[in-house]
Amino acid sequence: MIRKSGIGLAALTLTLMTTVLPAHADFWSDAGAKYKGVVLHGVTESTPPSNYVKDVLAPEFEKKTGIKVEIETTSWDQMYDKAIKDMEAKTGIYDMIYIEQDIIYAYLARNFLVDITKSLKDDPSLKAPDYDESHYTTFANYFKNADGDIFGTPMEAFIKIYLYRTDLFNDPKVQAAFKTETGKDLKPATTHEEYTQIAEFFTKYGKDNGLDLWGTTAQAHTGHPASWYEFFESIAPTFGVFNWGIDASKNYAASVENGGTMNSAESKAAFKYWLHLRDLAPPESAASTWTEVATTFAAGRVAQGLVYGENAAWIASDAEKSKVVGNVGVALPPTEPAVLAEVKAGKGYLGYYDGGAFGLPVTSKNKEASLLFLQYIGQDSVQPDWAVAAPRITNTATYDDPKIIEMDKKLNGYYSMLKNDGKLFAGAPPYPFHAQVREATAPIFYKILLGEVSSDDGLDQMAAAAEAEMKNLGYRK
Repeated sequence: MIRKSGIGLAALTLTLMTTVLPAHADFWSDAGAKYKGVVLHGVTESTPPSNYVKDVLAPEFEKKTGIKVEIETTSWDQMYDKAIKDMEAKTGIYDMIYIEQDIIYAYLARNFLVDITKSLKDDPSLKAPDYDESHYTTFANYFKNADGDIFGTPMEAFIKIYLYRTDLFNDPKVQAAFKTETGKDLKPATTHEEYTQIAEFFTKYGKDNGLDLWGTTAQAHTGHPASWYEFFESIAPTFGVFNWGIDASKNYAASVENGGTMNSAESKAAFKYWLHLRDLAPPESAASTWTEVATTFAAGRVAQGLVYGENAAWIASDAEKSKVVGNVGVALPPTEPAVLAEVKAGKGYLGYYDGGAFGLPVTSKNKEASLLFLQYIGQDSVQPDWAVAAPRITNTATYDDPKIIEMDKKLNGYYSMLKNDGKLFAGAPPYPFHAQVREATAPIFYKILLGEVSSDDGLDQMAAAAEAEMKNLGYRK
């Protein structure tokens, strides 16, 4: 009798599994059935996280739904140009676009994007059971409107960190040479003075010993926005200059004369510091963007540098691409002595919390199918392998996955730093005039890098140009 009951229970369980569970497990095939054969087109920057979407997640999604996803990966500037022109012309070429954190405010102001939260509420049949916006990290807040609705599925989030070569910093011979030359112990820098001293030492050490080695990286391209961003988002904040030196509470003042800090004494000291580091960096630094800085570090050509965290995993673990595997340490960026305390008190930020999301243009001709894909890449279940392949974390559950805990060890605590100290970093200020001010000031910025104008005079000119542009746009009254 008991055995018969057991058989009956097993049969009942099997019946439930075959009648109930597939409704959940087969959501993607069921939801995708009506869109089978649809081809979605997306455009994004060629980065490790984006390439993972193209090479892994898109094929997985197609297998589950029958919906094909073609992801175009290109350069940063081409990505923006193609996406914006498509949305402005309303041609509907793209069903998904990469939205970097710093441009979302301009897109929202121009009503370019579909409200994902509202769309899924309006059509519950499209809502995936394993998709939950509340599982995102706080980075998702950068992609929400005033009502808390999300306009992009976060797909990468990372901080720009201080990487250093542990094999060099822990080498007794190098340590002894540093001690002899400086009278100090060799360890990761916490101040600009220490960082400069280490950079000077290793540049000289490389030259004296016939090594292909310099003291630091420098994202200092003389004609690409990457250098502009390096200064305003990574260098200036460590000197206490936040939000590009523009104070929204003072009529969007940029100049010291009007209450801004773009051309303040701190900003000018920051620029001189950065220019000096550029002279201690490899010769390719004058043509380096965020990508080339990572490859320079991976090639073993520098002892230390500021590198976007999205590159940390492959630099530290991919022997096919990196010559410094197993020898990468991570630390917080160096600052002026009082700045870190100021940041911890909530009065500023240490550096750039970068990342992006995939958004759905209102001009897309395949909105429903696109909403399915955006949910697919937002699930908890796809995150761990993605985070191992490219060190980006957008869902809180990812931190506790065994694969990530193990990878954190290989990265010398990068994921722990992102989890524990991510709050010390911030995204770009919420300025809808982001691109316009950058373009108005960038030509002067490049002149400084080319030596055509001094950094002090150049910053004065940039502050004036920024205020003039904001006045033209109607922000300064």
